[in-house]
Amino acid sequence: MEKTLLWDAFAALTKAERREFDKFVRSPFFNQKHQLTGLCAYLRTCRDTGQPAQAEAAFAAAYPGQAFDDQKLRLANSDLLALLEHYWMYLEKFADLERNKIRLAGAYRKRNLPKHSQIALREARRSREARPWRHAEHFDDLHRVELEEFQSASAAKRYESFNLQEISDLLDTTFIARKLRHVCFARSHQAVVKTAYRFGLLDAIFQHVEQEDLLQIPAIALYYHACHFLVDPTAESHFFRFQEGLRVHAQRFPPDELRALYLLAINFGIKKSNETGVLSWYRATFELYREALDHALLLENGILSRFAYHNIVGVAIRLREVAWAEAFIHRYKPALERSYREAAFSLNMARVDYTRQNYREALLHLQRADYKDFINSLNAKTLQLKIYYETGEYDLLESHLDSVKNYIRRQRAVGYHRDNFLNIVRYTRALIRRNPEEPGALLELRRQIEQEPVLTEKEWLLERLSPEPVVPPPSIVKPI
Repeated sequence: MEKTLLWDAFAALTKAERREFDKFVRSPFFNQKHQLTGLCAYLRTCRDTGQPAQAEAAFAAAYPGQAFDDQKLRLANSDLLALLEHYWMYLEKFADLERNKIRLAGAYRKRNLPKHSQIALREARRSREARPWRHAEHFDDLHRVELEEFQSASAAKRYESFNLQEISDLLDTTFIARKLRHVCFARSHQAVVKTAYRFGLLDAIFQHVEQEDLLQIPAIALYYHACHFLVDPTAESHFFRFQEGLRVHAQRFPPDELRALYLLAINFGIKKSNETGVLSWYRATFELYREALDHALLLENGILSRFAYHNIVGVAIRLREVAWAEAFIHRYKPALERSYREAAFSLNMARVDYTRQNYREALLHLQRADYKDFINSLNAKTLQLKIYYETGEYDLLESHLDSVKNYIRRQRAVGYHRDNFLNIVRYTRALIRRNPEEPGALLELRRQIEQEPVLTEKEWLLERLSPEPVVPPPSIVKPI
């Protein structure tokens, strides 16, 4: 019984949903098969008590007093699953009460009740306009309202009041906003999986947006600018216009969409920070992170990604916002996944203490956690490597470099990270073995480090070749 499609679907119901579905099944409006009432009650008892569902007991609940019949039980299972699907569709359809006003207006119109229909339409329009959101779905709903107005007018033969232009304009706005939104997320995905997508009318849409001055609509303007900077990293003006628009119009988007918009900008900022090392890009990324945190957008079901946690600390330290970083580390520690919490907390506190040159405290933090995650483990080993160098513990450093190199080579399929950390080991070893009396060799080592395409600690290494080195903060490793 527990291997059936019915059980899988029923088990997905929450306790409140099981109680509500039981009422749904008992309603003669939705169900007139008595065997489904008994079967539902049995399955609900199994879920509430944690006991396994048995086929014979399920049949007895559905058909009391009858001999077990596997075929009849299969049919009952199928019927109850269909009823459960009907219940879910009912919930989905009635989740948006405001859109139902538009459907209600249509129902009144079909029954030749124009006054009732107009009242429902006015309420639908008023409720939509009262909400702050101006995303694509807002314009879609207004289009539905105008379309219902047109159908009402044509049914009453009020030809002078047709609103065909409004319908056309709202249809265009809805399509363009949705199309540009889709292109943005497809281009983000494209960058990860190296897959090429075709976007059809995109160039014509760009031209239409510019000609018709549609950039005044935030649901179009933000995605228009994102489409440009996602495909062309040099289109920085589009990024800054996007960033400003996001600040001004954040309240016009629902939380899920606003989160996606912020992540588009944050990941671009991280990419530019890593590629250029320019502080203004770190500052732009930092401000985006802070705004997203202020809007509570980075937590999903109360959980903050450990990658976001590491990156936020990295950006803050890069900008010498060390006190802010420490406060953030403590404040958001409880929001991390439990299995990564202590490791992430200890690693980032070690980064803070390293930046403050509290090397002993930094090493103590590194020793307090078990870094099961490969990348976190290597980040911790890299930080340890830098501490040994800063404190002149070169014998320990040589031994540590051998250990890190062997650890990396034991791992499989780590790609970019393998190359990056092996390069860190190689150039650190070259750094401690350099001969200051050979300026030509030092210049060659500097040239090699500068030209290395995969090296997150490039800045730290180059500064150690400088006459008066300063301690830099850790780099951002990866986007969220």
